[in-house]
Amino acid sequence: MTALIDTCVIMDFLQNRQPFFDDAYAVLRMAVIGEFDGYITAKSAADIHYLTRRCTHSEEESRANLNKLLSIVILLDTTAEDVFHALTSDVSDFEDAIMIETGIRCKADCIITRNTKDFKDSPIKVLTPAEFIKTVEAKDFEE
Repeated sequence: MTALIDTCVIMDFLQNRQPFFDDAYAVLRMAVIGEFDGYITAKSAADIHYLTRRCTHSEEESRANLNKLLSIVILLDTTAEDVFHALTSDVSDFEDAIMIETGIRCKADCIITRNTKDFKDSPIKVLTPAEFIKTVEAKDFEE
């Protein structure tokens, strides 16, 4: 199974955001032990770096955190084709539309996000971290 992990889930883990941390931790733990292949987009990597640097006030710590994350998840490029498809997408949030189009091109099985309402028009299954955990634990996905 492959899953595209939204920035909010990664930041919940990195910033120990309550009450979301436990589910974010569980998702990343599942990726670490190989229960699924976790992906983030290059845009998410840039956003994660920016947000962690803003919180830690340390370029070194921010890069180290991102480097550790990239040992867990697979980094996906966003192509010009993804952007052009997003421009004509029914998804109202352009940034989310780009993520969806990247996921489609890379054949992701789902997107993991807390912001499911922003992905309501996604042709890819969208799950909250808690829903994803239950799905993986129940082995309730197509391979």
